[in-house]
Order: sequence, then structure tokens, then C-alpha cells
Amino acid sequence: MRRRITDTLSPYKIIVLDDEIGIIDSLSVVLKRSGYDITGTTSPMDAIEMIRDGNFDLLILDFLMQPINGDKVVSKIREYNDELYILMLTGQKDMAPPIETIRALAIQGYCDKSDKFDQLILLVESAIKSIIQVRTIKKFQDGLNNILESIPRIYQLQPIESILGDILTEVMNFVDSKDAFILVDCTEELNNMHNSIFRGFGKYNKRIEDFMALLDSGLIEQIGNARTTKKIEKMETGVIFPLVNEYSQILGIIYIEGTNYESEISLLEIFANQAASALNNAFLHSLVNTKNEELARTYAKLKKAYADTVEALRLTVDARDEYTCGHSDRVAFYSKKVGQEFGLLPEELELLSTAGTFHDIGKIGTADDILKNPGKLTKDEYNVIKQHPLKGAHILSAASMFQDIVPLVKYHHEWVNGTGYPEGLKGDEIPFLASILTVADAFDAMTSNRSYRKKLDIKRAKEQLLEGAGIQFNAKVIAVFIKVVIDNAVEVMKEIEPSYIITAS
Repeated sequence: MRRRITDTLSPYKIIVLDDEIGIIDSLSVVLKRSGYDITGTTSPMDAIEMIRDGNFDLLILDFLMQPINGDKVVSKIREYNDELYILMLTGQKDMAPPIETIRALAIQGYCDKSDKFDQLILLVESAIKSIIQVRTIKKFQDGLNNILESIPRIYQLQPIESILGDILTEVMNFVDSKDAFILVDCTEELNNMHNSIFRGFGKYNKRIEDFMALLDSGLIEQIGNARTTKKIEKMETGVIFPLVNEYSQILGIIYIEGTNYESEISLLEIFANQAASALNNAFLHSLVNTKNEELARTYAKLKKAYADTVEALRLTVDARDEYTCGHSDRVAFYSKKVGQEFGLLPEELELLSTAGTFHDIGKIGTADDILKNPGKLTKDEYNVIKQHPLKGAHILSAASMFQDIVPLVKYHHEWVNGTGYPEGLKGDEIPFLASILTVADAFDAMTSNRSYRKKLDIKRAKEQLLEGAGIQFNAKVIAVFIKVVIDNAVEVMKEIEPSYIITAS
């Protein structure tokens, strides 16, 4: 009598061979209940062919069968398959195969037949774990071999876009994904500027302008976080690998869209390190075979596209709250005004102005019911608000073009006495330009209507700034701010916006 039972339940396929259909039925019920995919047959010859033609992970078979015993079945299977995991059963201990036979045929498990299947279930669970481990090791070995084979090619001095393409091609060989991109920074001799270049596959194989449109604020923030921490960022949508060279310098990131890459992450991390070294090698050799003027144009396009994206995010933040509309522009203006009085260099003034414009960009992910809350925030809500300098720093860290303003955005809520956030810096630990931004931000908040209070008049705002000098604010900055902004409030406000009204008394 021959009978086959098949029902797909899990990724791991088990074939059961026994010349008693009752045993097959009982095992099928027990194993299916445990979530396994079972195929059963009473024919040894059928089992041999099914395993040859199929893709089974585990064989459970009886030792004593007709027309041939289990050891003979295994011997024939081992002629063409030496990876199949095999568990052998026997109902007669005195007729069991000798240990030498079990070893010679690489039979991994042995179990007496019983009305209870507890021992067998444990053996099956152990077998599946072993199968997973063996396949993981093999995948890792194959992956390492692929890395060794691919490295010489990406180390060749060739156009940078070709190197990026080779890196992404190899990455895609490791994972089951079609969508990925690589974003790389370079600080070589192109006007001594920080520049970026990218290459995309799948849906990211776009023009620079279209590529940037695909990046939402969450992904940009995570990219910046990976660049800042130099650690892998796992997201619901994919994985970000930082490209860190042997000098612990961040060169960029690789993003792979998809999920369930846990087993490949270690391999991809190794490859990312090698890719970073290859890129560093290319940069050190001035990007041989690459025309600098073409590369410069690519950099310029990406820089503009990224700047436009961040500006759009900034305007989105401003537009969400009527009370803070124009706040960033005014903070930028005040900061630059104060910086000029301190005699800062033009490039420092530009940093202040840019940082003022983008200092609240991290609020892009903050819920409206928190941003527009007319009452006192709860502790949890306040903790959410306190994350915005760090989030803003991560968003701006996604590309090197903003790297010099990142500290200003990150630390514009630090207090001189060390009770600010996000890191509790104090005194001279706070960057001086960030101290200017802090005062400008606080003053504009005081003199603007907010959902939770009306604006203060300029006299009361001045008093609060003086009360906070040396505690919340840098005292030198307060003195200069009062001199150039508050003591000339009417003229300053006209410079900003003729229709802007501030209460002077």
C-alpha cells in the first residue's frame, strides 16, 4: 500500500518514510500541529526519488522496511545528497543499525519508536536549529568568498560613479532587494568644499532631483543618525550601513530597502568597510579617470537638491503653526546681526544665518497636538519636544554640506548652567555660535504670540534675558544682543518686516 500526504505549513519541509501508514498519519498530525510542512510516503523507492526531485530539509524514516531497510535508503540518498538532515526510527532495539553505520551514513539523529512523540519533537526542533545554523554558516562563507572576489574590482582606480555602481551591484547580490542607493561624501580638491554624490538602483535609479523627492524626513533623519553614530540603522523599510574608512572617517552611507536582512547584516557590514576603504583609495588618488568638472556639476546638483529638500521640510514646520510662522527667518536675522557686532568672519555669519533658518527642522516629526498645545505640556510631551534639536542635527547630518551647522542646531537649547538639552552641556562646552542662536531663539519666542501665551512686550523680554544671563544664556551674548537688537528694536524690526509689530513699552 502506498500513500502520500502533503500539506504546506512552514518553510522547512520534512519527509516521513515508514511502511506503516498509521505511523505516517500519527507523525503528520503531531508535526503539523507544531507548524511543520510534512510529506509522507510508505514507499522507500518513492522517497528516494522524491528527495532527488524535491527540496526537503529533513528526513524521518523507519529502519526496518520493505523492500529495503532504512540504512540502504540513506545510502542511496547520500550518493546525490550529503546535506539532508536525517533522523532514524526503530521499533526494535535489538535490530537497530550499528553505530558505525549511523556514522558512516551521516545520520544525525536516532530515536526509538513510541506512542509518545515528545522525544521525537525535541529531536526535530534540534534538527531545524542545526539546519538553520549550517545554512547561515554556508551563506556567510559564500558571502565572504564573494567579498574577496569583488574587492579587487572596486579597488581599481576608475571613475567614481563606476565604483559606486560596482559597490551597489555586489550589495544587491547579498540580499533579495531591488531598491538601494549609495550616498558618498568627498572632501578632495574641489574648491576645498564638502560635496556629495550618489548612485541608485531600482526605484532610486533617478535623476538627482527626483531621487531627493523619494527621501522622507524619517529616512533623512536615520541617514544622519547612521552618519553621526557610525553604526547600522535598522528601519521598518530597510537598513542603512555607514561607510567608515580605516581612519574612522565617515564617507557616506548605503541604504538597502526591504526587511528580514538579519542574517546578512554581518556580511554587509564587512563589505561596507571594504567599500569605504576602496572609496578612500579612489579619493586619495584624486579620482583617477574622472573629470573633475563633471564631478563638480554632479556635486552641485545634489547639493541644490538636498538643500531644496531641507528647505521644504523647514517651510512645512513653519506652515504647521500660525504662531511660529516666520520664526526661523527672524532667528536667523537676529543671530547674524549679533554676529556682526562680535566681528565674526563672513563664513561664520553665514553659518549663523543658515543655522537660524534650520534650527527647528527637527520638529518635522512632532505631532500637531503637541506643537499646538495651548496648555501646559505633560512630561512625556515635553520629552518629545526636547528631541527636536537632536532630530534636526540628524536630518542635517545626512549630507556633509550642512555638517558645520549641525552643532549649532543640536545645541541651541543648552543652558550655561548645564540644565539644558539634549546633552546638558555647560559654560564653554557650548559652541559660541550656538550661544548666539539660543538668545535669538528665546527672544523671538518671548516677543511672539504662542498658542499657550501672548507675546511679551520688549521691556519684559529684556528683563527675562537679563535674569537668564549666566544661567540660561551666555552673558556676553546677552549684552551684545541688548545693544544691537533690543535697544534698536524699532529699526531692527523694520529691517525684518515692515508689518511686523513688537510692543516696545
